Amino acid sequence: MKKSILSLTSAFLVAFSINAQQVEFEEYDLSNGMHVILHQDKSAPVVTTAVMYHVGAKDEQPDRTGMAHFFEHLLFEGTENIDKGEWFKIVAANGGKNNANTTDDRTYYYEVFPSNNLKLGLWMESERLLHPIIGQDGVDTQNEVVKEEKRLRVDNQPYSRFLEYVKKEIFKKHPYKGTTIGEMQHLDDATLEDFLAFNKKFYVPNNATLVVAGDIDVANAKKLIEAYFGPIPRGADLERTVIQEEPITSPIAAKGYDPNIQIPAIMTAYRTPSMKTKDSRVLDMISSYLSTGKSSVLYKKLVDTKKMALQAGAINLSQEDYGTYIIFGLPQGETKLADIVTEIDEEIVKLQTELISEKTYQKLQNQFENQFVNSNSSVEGIANSLARYNVLYGDTNLINTEIEIYRSITREDIREVAKKYLNPNQRVTLEYLPKK
Repeated sequence: MKKSILSLTSAFLVAFSINAQQVEFEEYDLSNGMHVILHQDKSAPVVTTAVMYHVGAKDEQPDRTGMAHFFEHLLFEGTENIDKGEWFKIVAANGGKNNANTTDDRTYYYEVFPSNNLKLGLWMESERLLHPIIGQDGVDTQNEVVKEEKRLRVDNQPYSRFLEYVKKEIFKKHPYKGTTIGEMQHLDDATLEDFLAFNKKFYVPNNATLVVAGDIDVANAKKLIEAYFGPIPRGADLERTVIQEEPITSPIAAKGYDPNIQIPAIMTAYRTPSMKTKDSRVLDMISSYLSTGKSSVLYKKLVDTKKMALQAGAINLSQEDYGTYIIFGLPQGETKLADIVTEIDEEIVKLQTELISEKTYQKLQNQFENQFVNSNSSVEGIANSLARYNVLYGDTNLINTEIEIYRSITREDIREVAKKYLNPNQRVTLEYLPKK
């Protein structure tokens, strides 16, 4: 009886989460090619205005890396109608907050305001697009800001460069072989004309998705959007070519050094398919199986039971063109790095040859249901998801349907994907060592 009640409760909660998570939205294009997504939510008097540009580190010239991330900073410098240094003051004075971030695939800017400031949020983002001031003074200022960020987040942070070393080995042709923050010398060498050309090419309405989410009147929002963004001229159409990598067919051994660590780490890394594929979602589940929580396979085995490692886990870094799957461990005591790899490989072989238990499978499904609910629990999160699904996946409605892909994953899928991608002859083994 107790089991039946628990099952009924579980079923009720799942049904509730499914209904609660249905995100209603409307999308359309302006005549200049800008894609617009509107989501009305009157549960709180706030509104998010966000623009995602389909430009990231992978779109840079090989000798001008770091430009996309640099622009994330540069386009807060000011516009023809917003004085230098005033952007953040205007936002704060009107009860708002704002930020931006860059990846290898896209750049995202957003503001969150009280809903009576929708007009202000739209005006500011239209100013960023139509009237940015890109001058040598701003370039010089942000050059120092970016260098300080690199010193803080990369150069002086322990274990911060492991991905840089991994990607150099995983990718030989594709721009994913670089870092998002780029090479500082490339930014030093860039001329003002380089920055102006980058802006003209990528910061155009037909390379942008505008999301307005929150307590809005849809008809009024449309009028404001047309007024502020409609007159902006369309840019030249972008031609995108995905650079194809040759398959990795034999093991690659590499070493990386970090002056900020005393304990080494070992990583096995695999090139995997685009985030758009079902296989990439299966790899998400495999990561959770291996390393989410203290009851996960690698933590329980290497850290808790055998006490061979201080930390162990798996990361599925899924991106628009390819993914990078990394399994890592930090040894404890006299444990050798190779011994950690042996223990990890044992668990991978189990995944490749045996089905995980029904209980474990259901736990994974519950974890992903929970993540799905939490990712869209705020208007700010919904705005981000709507933009991301449109720009990187080409399907905005994945905000409602992606969970169905995870629900469709079977235990057999987990076994077959592990067998397909996680093999010793397809990987880089990186020893991440202290630099003396």
